[in-house]
Amino acid sequence: MSFIATITVLTLIIMALFHFYWAFGGKVGLDKALPTKDGVKLLNPSKALTFFVGFVLIVFAYIAYGLGFYDFTVYANRSFYVYSGVFLSAIFTLRAIGEFNAVGFFKKVKDTEFAIYDTKYFSPLCLLLGVVFALLTYKV
Repeated sequence: MSFIATITVLTLIIMALFHFYWAFGGKVGLDKALPTKDGVKLLNPSKALTFFVGFVLIVFAYIAYGLGFYDFTVYANRSFYVYSGVFLSAIFTLRAIGEFNAVGFFKKVKDTEFAIYDTKYFSPLCLLLGVVFALLTYKV
């Protein structure tokens, strides 16, 4: 499980770094990361919110690290990691399923650049992260 935890931590850190890059004004990949409909962005997050999402992804990476590497016979905060792992598994799985309009496997909008990337990369990654957090939590 430590290999899976390591890959998960690295993936979440890379995702966080993208959000920090966008928060500080970067543009590369941003057009593919925000859902659109009829050429209009459905989300227009502020730089502060984008930075906050990056920070939250770092916290998720910390939780993945804890689930993969902590010895819970020594640490007393096992329940924090178990509840967090279940919560993150649910969140990532729900993100993969989507909101049935512009995001997730069951979206209606399928012909935008975001929709194509979401179908090929973002939703499968979220589903995989949901499964990984479930496995890491089950291992604990």
